[in-house]
Amino acid sequence: MTAKTITVTLKKSTIKCNEKQKATVRGLGLRKTGTSKTLENTSAVRGMIKKVIHLLDIQE
Repeated sequence: MTAKTITVTLKKSTIKCNEKQKATVRGLGLRKTGTSKTLENTSAVRGMIKKVIHLLDIQE
């Protein structure tokens, strides 16, 4: 059985974000604007997404 996944895309730059938000985006595996990453749908990943949701585009 495969785990459910979430695809996140970085839609805005992290230039004016604080260091914690930049570290969260890097922790999600996103580097440049427009990059996407498919992640497992866990509570830890959802918490990270919630912190920087204004920078991301999310697809389940």
